[in-house]
Amino acid sequence: MSDIAPHGLHHVTAIASDPQRNVDFYTEVLGLRLVKQTVNFDAPDTYHLYYGDAEGRPSTLLTFFPWRGVPAGRPGPGTVTATAFSVPPDSLGWWQRRLAEMGVPTGRPVDRSDEEVLALRDPDGLLIELVASPGDTRSGWDGAAHVPAEHAVRGLHAVTIAADDLEPTQRMLAELLNMRVDAEEDGRTRFVMGGGEGAAVDVAATNGRPGLVAGGTVHHVALRAPDGETQMRWRRQLVEAGVHVTEVLDRKYFTSIYFREPGGALLEIATDRPGFTVDEPLLELGRSLKLPPWLEPDREQIAASLPPLRVPEVVEEAAGRGG
Repeated sequence: MSDIAPHGLHHVTAIASDPQRNVDFYTEVLGLRLVKQTVNFDAPDTYHLYYGDAEGRPSTLLTFFPWRGVPAGRPGPGTVTATAFSVPPDSLGWWQRRLAEMGVPTGRPVDRSDEEVLALRDPDGLLIELVASPGDTRSGWDGAAHVPAEHAVRGLHAVTIAADDLEPTQRMLAELLNMRVDAEEDGRTRFVMGGGEGAAVDVAATNGRPGLVAGGTVHHVALRAPDGETQMRWRRQLVEAGVHVTEVLDRKYFTSIYFREPGGALLEIATDRPGFTVDEPLLELGRSLKLPPWLEPDREQIAASLPPLRVPEVVEEAAGRGG
């Protein structure tokens, strides 16, 4: 059993196709802030776009690799099939009306494990859930899309991992990542971590063809480590248990290690710091292309390979309020 207390979800990274369409949806429809405009460090001819609250704090982040021309993926066993965001209680009706007005189909809110959930899909088919969460005190981001503070998205709430054999995945989450079972219902087990909001992982029984990670699916889920020392302890523990884990990788805004849970979904452990203001001021987050030092010599070539992006104007009073 692990003796390291997990800190919650850090970010979820998914795959999109058109970068401008992606920016438009997540900033202008869901009202998230584009907090970093950079590239996939492993494939720098592709953007890596980060969305979150005003500061881009861990537990609020959804990020994308928008690969133009990417084929559609397929949800199924071995993939993360849903990403849930927290919204204030009594906000789902407001969101349902807003999404309908903006041409985004939704079902009716449904009750699931004592939560009220509204499901929708982004332009690439990625499943997003909005969950009414009365205990979430995070403030969200209300600076660009006319989403009032009382309805703004608070941050990540949970992710769902699909598995055809639940037990190995459940064992890793409980024994190696020290998560605890919070609820079990209808073939779905919720594991929670100790970091407050944005700290749940659901494992859902799913039969059928294995999932395919491509357009409109989640690439990986990152868990929070408060610091590099904790990250290294986690790495040693996973390696000692026979899990193949990458070396620590410098992602500039955090460091990362990657491994797969037994069903096949890719997981990451990322540090909370240094964060997104390491290379641009808070009010300037996401407005221009940022590159790590080792890619700066190739800036001209990299920039030429990327389509231009139109980024929504930021309301500075909202950005300055520290939300």
